[in-house]
Amino acid sequence: MTTVDVLSVEGTKSGSVELPADIFDAQANIALMHQVVVAQLAAARQGTHKTKTRGEVSGGGKKPYKQKGTGRARQGSTRAPQFAGGGVVHGPVPRDYSQRTPKKMKAAALRGALSDRARAGQVHVVEAFVSGEKPSTKAALATLAKLTDARRVLVVLSGTDELNWVSLRNEPRVHLIEAGQLNTYDVLVADDVVFTKEALDEFLGLPTEVGRAAEPAETTEEGGK
Repeated sequence: MTTVDVLSVEGTKSGSVELPADIFDAQANIALMHQVVVAQLAAARQGTHKTKTRGEVSGGGKKPYKQKGTGRARQGSTRAPQFAGGGVVHGPVPRDYSQRTPKKMKAAALRGALSDRARAGQVHVVEAFVSGEKPSTKAALATLAKLTDARRVLVVLSGTDELNWVSLRNEPRVHLIEAGQLNTYDVLVADDVVFTKEALDEFLGLPTEVGRAAEPAETTEEGGK
C-alpha cells in the first residue's frame, strides 16, 4: 500500500493517505489499456458522415448522348461515378462505431493506468485548491503549482465540489473530471493526476469527513431515556 502526502491550500503537508494496492499498485496490462482506449475513442465518434450515391445526386435523368454512332463509350447518366458531379462509390454512410467493452475490462484498465502513474510518483492528493467560499482561479493555480508543474494535469473532483470546479475550469492545461467519471484515457493522456481528498474518498467508496461529521452523536436524555 502506497502512502501519499496530503497537501493543504498553502502547500504544506497536512496529513497522509494510503492508496490501496489493488487499485494503485496493480499490474498494468498494456494490450488491455490499448483496447479500452480505442473503444472509448471509437464511441466518441458521431458517425454522421455521408456521401451521396449516383441515385441520390440531383440531375442526370437524361441520357447525355445517343447510344450509338458517336464513337464514344455508351453512357446513361452524367451522375455516374466517372463524371464530375456524379455520385460516390462505396463512400461513408452513417454508422455506429461503438465497441462493446465489459465493465471488468474497463475497471482493470483503469487500475493499470492509475498504478502506472502512482508508481512514477505522478498521483497527488490535496485538501482543496481554494479556501473560503469564493472561487479564485489565481489561488487555485497557486496551489496547483505547489503540487506539479506538468503540462497536462488531470484534476479529479467530487461531484458536489463546485468551488474548485469553477476555479480551475478555465485553465487550458488542466482537465477536470468527476470521481465517478474517471477513465483510462484521461489518466493516460495526463502527465499528473491530482485528487482532492474528498474526490479520492468518493472514488474509493469511503465515507468523507463531511459525511462522518454529519452523523448524529448518540445522546441520552434526562430520565434515563
